[in-house]
Amino acid sequence: MNIYDELNLKKLINAAGTYTVIGGSKMSETTLDKMNEAARSNVEIKELQNAIHNRLAALTNNESCVISAGAIVGIYLCLASAISMKYKKQFKHLTKSEIEKAEIIMFKAHRNPYDRSIGLIGCKLIELGFANTIDIVDEETFEQAFTENTCAVFYLPSSEGGWVAPGALDLKTTIQVSKKHHVPVIVDAAAQLPPKSNLWHFTKELGADAVVFSGGKYLKGPQSTGVILGKKDLLDWVSRHNFPNYDIGRMHKISREELVGIYNAVKEYVLSDEEEEGNQATWIVNDLIQEFDKSNCFIFESSYPNEAGQPMPRAKMIIQSSKINVELVRDYLLSKENPIYTKIDNGYIYINPMMLSLEEYKIVKASLLELQEELK
Repeated sequence: MNIYDELNLKKLINAAGTYTVIGGSKMSETTLDKMNEAARSNVEIKELQNAIHNRLAALTNNESCVISAGAIVGIYLCLASAISMKYKKQFKHLTKSEIEKAEIIMFKAHRNPYDRSIGLIGCKLIELGFANTIDIVDEETFEQAFTENTCAVFYLPSSEGGWVAPGALDLKTTIQVSKKHHVPVIVDAAAQLPPKSNLWHFTKELGADAVVFSGGKYLKGPQSTGVILGKKDLLDWVSRHNFPNYDIGRMHKISREELVGIYNAVKEYVLSDEEEEGNQATWIVNDLIQEFDKSNCFIFESSYPNEAGQPMPRAKMIIQSSKINVELVRDYLLSKENPIYTKIDNGYIYINPMMLSLEEYKIVKASLLELQEELK
């Protein structure tokens, strides 16, 4: 019996994207096999970490790599390590007053629910600007924010159409100014794959000291993993604080199975055909547009990029009938024998093909045709 059947749970068709609340992405059979292999034998965790970190650094054209227990823990470890690097001692040896006076600079436009990890460190967050296009932070304003207590700059990259608000200085200038003050820049790029070039773009090309990706989104690794890439000097401090060492990262355990799983997932992603995956997503969106172009119930149009600013299209549903609304459509799709999970975004239903197989897409399309027929 399938485990979800045993637990009396319905398996979802993911037409929303890589959202954590529905388990992110699905791992490949090869990744699952490698995790099973890892589970059958014990190994020195530090030796396994070193081997995987070194190989992933080389594979992604970076100086260094550290696997964390999720992207948010990766951010937490990077920021805490930046404070340690400034004081030149491990976090567990810092005094309360040293931590409390440490400053992290962040643009107010980049504030989000995940940055609560900064508060757990106990340091001071310096917010700059506003989340708008009226008074965008300029280079001079940013320059003036640096003090003798500045330990790091935390940055969320944005792209037109993504969810990050406007109002921040661009990343390239942010890095250039920060380098003048010898302050590391840490980039939260949890959902910024694809393109795969982002694995080295933020660090090797732009010069960020660290970038953090989610392992369970488009990398299709274990959902509870994060991938930190960047400069060796900062990531050496991250490694000292990370599990299994007895410091702030000790509570954020990563199993050998997860380490092997994310290693294989990153390998597969780097070797994958990004163009082919993009073409399949585009085909699905175009097929929905053509299938429902004369519908009196709802039609579709292409929306690009997707909600996270990734270079992938979504199909945006435009409701044409007074008999339905977005909540009804969402609930209808969830009520099917094969429940289809979608997201409502700014008053519209979107079909996101990122995580849809062609077989799953056929079920989505058939369900939409059934809804159209019922509304006639």
